[in-house]
Amino acid sequence: MELSIPKLSLVLLIGVSGSGKSSFAKKHFGRYEIVSSDECRGIVSDDENNQAATHDAFELFNFIISKRLKSGLLTVADATNVQQESRKKLIDLARSFHALPVAIVFNMPQEICEERNANRTDRTISRRTLQRQMQDLKQSLRSLKREGFAKIHILRSEEEVNAVTAIVREKLYNDKTDECGPFDIIGDIHGCYDELLELLHKLNYSVDSVEDNGTNYGLNIRHPENRKAVFLGDLVDRGPDSPAVLKLVMSMVRSGSALCVPGNHDMKLQKKLNGKTVQEKHGLAETLKQLESESDAFKNDVNGFLNDLISHYVLDRGKLVVSHAGLKEEMHGRGSGAVRSFCLYGETTGETDEFGLPVRHNWAAEYRGRAKVVYGHTPVPEAQWLNNTIDIDTGCVFGGSLTALRYPEEELISVKARKAYADSVRPLEMPQNIFSNKDEAKNENTFSLQHEDDDLLDIEDVSGRRIIQTRLKNNILIREENSIAALEAVSRFAVNPKWLIYLPPTMSPSETSSLDDFLEHPLEAVDYYKSRGIKRIILEEKHMGSRAVLVICKNEKTAEQRFGIKNEGIGVCYTRTGRNFFNDPAVETAFLEKIKNALEGSGFWEKHNTDWVCLDAELMPWSAKAQSLLRSQYASTGSAAVHALSEAVGVLEPTSKRGIEDAQPLFEKFLRKQDAAHKFVTSYRNYCWDVKSIDDYKLAPFHILATEGCVHADKNHEWHMEHIKEICRADTKLFKLTPYKIVDTESETDVRNAVDWWLSLTAKGGEGTVIKPYDFTARSGKHELIQPAVKCRGKEYLRIIYGPEYCEPENLSRLKKRGLAKKRSLALQEFALGIEALERFVKNEPLRRIHESVFAVLALESEAVDPRL
Repeated sequence: MELSIPKLSLVLLIGVSGSGKSSFAKKHFGRYEIVSSDECRGIVSDDENNQAATHDAFELFNFIISKRLKSGLLTVADATNVQQESRKKLIDLARSFHALPVAIVFNMPQEICEERNANRTDRTISRRTLQRQMQDLKQSLRSLKREGFAKIHILRSEEEVNAVTAIVREKLYNDKTDECGPFDIIGDIHGCYDELLELLHKLNYSVDSVEDNGTNYGLNIRHPENRKAVFLGDLVDRGPDSPAVLKLVMSMVRSGSALCVPGNHDMKLQKKLNGKTVQEKHGLAETLKQLESESDAFKNDVNGFLNDLISHYVLDRGKLVVSHAGLKEEMHGRGSGAVRSFCLYGETTGETDEFGLPVRHNWAAEYRGRAKVVYGHTPVPEAQWLNNTIDIDTGCVFGGSLTALRYPEEELISVKARKAYADSVRPLEMPQNIFSNKDEAKNENTFSLQHEDDDLLDIEDVSGRRIIQTRLKNNILIREENSIAALEAVSRFAVNPKWLIYLPPTMSPSETSSLDDFLEHPLEAVDYYKSRGIKRIILEEKHMGSRAVLVICKNEKTAEQRFGIKNEGIGVCYTRTGRNFFNDPAVETAFLEKIKNALEGSGFWEKHNTDWVCLDAELMPWSAKAQSLLRSQYASTGSAAVHALSEAVGVLEPTSKRGIEDAQPLFEKFLRKQDAAHKFVTSYRNYCWDVKSIDDYKLAPFHILATEGCVHADKNHEWHMEHIKEICRADTKLFKLTPYKIVDTESETDVRNAVDWWLSLTAKGGEGTVIKPYDFTARSGKHELIQPAVKCRGKEYLRIIYGPEYCEPENLSRLKKRGLAKKRSLALQEFALGIEALERFVKNEPLRRIHESVFAVLALESEAVDPRL
């Protein structure tokens, strides 16, 4: 015998002591699914028999149950539960989390229970206590059906208990998570049959007339790619042909080519057809008149069809929720009267507006769920995403349009209403894009609902200890103290948060070189990738500038519509910590215009079908952004060393010539120091020049990070270099091409040539190279994400980092012991977070979701790591 229970339910085991509840639970349920009142008593008092601890025990008992139900987990309440009062508390608890209460009753003979209790060594149950429990149980059996249980199973003997072979967990009717689409979700139709047919044809459905078999109403509607339509309810009322709409939808649902959830208008019609008294308002009278010419059989069929509709559906592994009026996250996939009511009517504030209509609570503005919620109910002039939700009721019956959302494409398809069939009590607002006066339209707010909602960010979304899920590296932990540092930096120094869609990762150097005279050398970088199964790598010249992220829009209209930013120009250039690169807005404007002109001149917008781009680049000279660093550290150190050592050498040279003991070794030592100081000064001067105008800057892009609809992490680095080359050719004065070489890690010739190129670059004063796997994202043979890039810096450049005399043998031997593990761990985490932020932006996710990743990059930058690495 099998007992069936809902997959999400609170199962109350009801029975006297010794009836076998706990043994049954252990046999048929998981360890963590069972919440035992006895165990809770033991947890709070170290004694499961301590009746004095009962109050605290049941506080814990109820607390654990509530946490499990909140998480959507089936839970078993293992207590006697023989009194109605105790059951009511648990039933109310289940309802508060929209879980279904289930009763499994152990109505065992008293003598069996007495015998079991007598044989127990862990506790003593008096005969009087057992008799009282038996009496309570008998009274309960008479009232159980009225207490609100979704299912009741009563086991009356030991044989019946032993006959239970399994507990079958039934999915709720709204659980269609195994259906992954693709779907065409259609908004409120309200009897607009002609528009529905037009929309279906536009969606590429075939509508054929066939023989009426009594359920299909002579219609066969299919999509050639087996897409499935999903109707969001309100099929009827106000429009010209509600019966035809019903026949089409009923036919599609029964043939398996559609799903349908009920709307409030549909359920009002169902009540009327079922003989209930309802007010024939808001279009119901017209629908009833249209049904007068239909047969009783059809009306009965409609009654049954509407009555059987499920409040909402959870689809595509939980990624998509459809309901008529929307649904809060805590109600997804749950079953209760409150859930059904929300699905039909939404949530109201209790107030009425100037039109006498209820004021609806804007649940979508507070929605934080991962599932996309598609709904209708409230007519809007145009469908817009807000916090992963979208209302696609575009008021067809009021003269607007009938809209469908193609999923997973997230493409909106609409057809205009042929006429206004009814007057809306609350007029549809004027769509923002149909102003007849262009100047009027220009002055109107063109921000989307999402952009308006993103104007106010919640500190709770980026503060505290956080675990962030990323596609590339699963969960990444951000510690609270690091979050505080990131929040401080962004709130005080960062650019407009709406521009901040990406921060670049830190980069680890190559392993310490095994060669005596080098701290870093390309051979170690090549070996790193080769040992992880990477056969092709790319070496790019490393420019000594400042890392810059550029967001460039085709025009200011794009900045408004895509980024929600007005009166801030066509873009921004910011540092790797999110600060404005330029302090002078006029210089930034001129600089961004030059980049935009190059993008236009190279045909970038057309080639990539975009009107914005995010670039990762190096902006030179280094001195332009590091003036204070140069003055306070490098120039002062170099100047002091050169002058002091010149004086020392000037004194020691004649002294050594006079043959004074130990003078010659000391003179040679200071000569080496003087030479190192001169090389130190020469090294940093290679990366400095005067900037008197915008023409003195040089920009070297190396990644086309993202464009509309695409994050280009799926392209190899050669693709990035070649497409960037086209931009650079459009303005050779501003842009600097990045030389690169592709290397076969298994070819000795390729590796030798790469090393020779690196030696040549660094000998001429170059910083070195960045070495990357050929593919933008690469994994090892163990499917582990590997470093997206490692830097290999030249011998002379490293004087700037480690000091003029770093390559002295005693210093170099100490530096060769440096550890890279933490730096590399941070580099991988920040890389994954950066790509995650871009992917979320491209998917039009709320700004809080993008900033979750961007803030995390900045937070990780506050980790204690050797800054010289």
